Amino acid sequence: MIQEKLNQLMNDVTKDLKIDNNSVILSNRPDLCDYQWDGCFKLAKILKQNPIEIGNNIVSKIKKHPNYLSLLEKVEVVNGFINLTLSNEAINTYLTKMQTEDKFGMPPIEKPNLYILDYGGPNIAKPLHVGHLRPAIIGESIKRILNFRGHKTISDVHLGDYGLQIGQVIYGLLEENKKIEDINLEILEELYPKISKLCKENEDILKKCSIITKELQDGNPLYQTYFKKIKEISLNDIKRIYKDLDVSFDLWNGESDAYKDIPKLKEILKPYSKLSEGATIIPVKKDDDKKEMPPLILENSVGAYLYATTDLATILKREELKPDYILYVVDARQSLHFEQVFRVAYLSNLTKAKLEHIGFGTMNGKDGKPFKTRNGDMLKLDDLISKTKKTFLSLKEDNDKMDEDDINKIVDSIIKYADLQNNREKDYIFDLEKFSSVLGKTGPYILYTYLRIQKILDKENNTFNLTDKIYNEQDRNLRLELLKFTEVIDKASKTRMPSYIADYLYQICVCLNTFYQNNHIDGLEDKIKKQDWLSVLLLANNLVKQLLNLLVIKVPKKM
Repeated sequence: MIQEKLNQLMNDVTKDLKIDNNSVILSNRPDLCDYQWDGCFKLAKILKQNPIEIGNNIVSKIKKHPNYLSLLEKVEVVNGFINLTLSNEAINTYLTKMQTEDKFGMPPIEKPNLYILDYGGPNIAKPLHVGHLRPAIIGESIKRILNFRGHKTISDVHLGDYGLQIGQVIYGLLEENKKIEDINLEILEELYPKISKLCKENEDILKKCSIITKELQDGNPLYQTYFKKIKEISLNDIKRIYKDLDVSFDLWNGESDAYKDIPKLKEILKPYSKLSEGATIIPVKKDDDKKEMPPLILENSVGAYLYATTDLATILKREELKPDYILYVVDARQSLHFEQVFRVAYLSNLTKAKLEHIGFGTMNGKDGKPFKTRNGDMLKLDDLISKTKKTFLSLKEDNDKMDEDDINKIVDSIIKYADLQNNREKDYIFDLEKFSSVLGKTGPYILYTYLRIQKILDKENNTFNLTDKIYNEQDRNLRLELLKFTEVIDKASKTRMPSYIADYLYQICVCLNTFYQNNHIDGLEDKIKKQDWLSVLLLANNLVKQLLNLLVIKVPKKM
């Protein structure tokens, strides 16, 4: 909001100079100024003049601008940069707008886009493990950020429910003479890893499982009956865990839902397809490729369809919804797969939407390797949550006396904030003890800060009424931090990076704690100062709660 006003000011005073990228930036020297403008250096090359001389001329124009006095306390040229310091009036005017306007003054979007978000992606018949955590909460967070920014979204879990793992589980059930009524979650969780291991050791078993998969896809009645029961049991457990994580989906479609569109897809792709060693492939290599780009396999040599086929059929189906974007929140290691799928989709005009792979790194243990149990299996998501809860309860003697719902919310914040504070494209180490602490950049620190400030607010009449005063450095720093809200949301929305929200949330809390430690409100006799400070704290806590919601984190009653 205020940055846009400053940009407009700079555009007004430099409009005759025709300079590109005329935006102010946050100062990297907050002790000198609030914002800076570095266009003098670009103009010096164009005009063949000294940047300081150019800067002095622009400063003179700024001081004559009608918005100067309402926006700025000071403007000066330092080493060729134009330094801009906001006035108290401007700061408090915009803070008041944030408190009184919808979405804290976030400007509306001229043309909202429709986003389909494909995230979650669990496989039926396999328990959710730590590898499923990142796509679920990154996808949910991006969805909430886009919605808050004003876009429309449709979320789809896109279940892996028709692949080889189903053929393997059906093979195992038949081998062990399990009837439909015998199947339960425990049997499925035990069976899949056992048969998967056998397939790696025995080519014949792998081939049998592949044939079962193909016959299932072709509609074999017996296999379909087993499949429906497996899906029902598995999906109930998946939904339970997602509900606990506060992750929701508009659509619960899977690969199996895409199968009815495959005949139409194959017809569309016929001009681009060719046979190779019994498989149907589509070459996607381009002349300017810098790395190897293998063809997309549409149908393998035994006639079964692969992930790429169902992904393409799903794109075809999603086109009925007329999306502007389709975002795939999937492990970065799948980048080649999505590059192949996207190239075929664009080549054949399957969709008008822009396709994006929102890749992310792995969540690792202290050894730098992906989380696994002692026997080498991926740690189940339920077990990670239980382990985190146990660690939190052990940190302080009174923790186990807290309300169970509050404990669960704090544990939830430990896991989610630990994940979302990182650049999603990078791997990160999940240090359980570190992220469970109420000190440092952690979920509990954020929640503790919010509750500490809320305790002050609960004692008072929470009305919002700001004067044009600012009382000290800690007070000003907090107010300036709050003004960054709309820019941070906009940046997170455009980059699909929840980490910008998480980092900003932490910075607000640091400012809040510094303010709290240096400014005592209880017993303050100056009523105007007290009301000003309560107003600032009220806005700050409202922002913190909103930002937590964008990170899929709920606030406990106390901790």
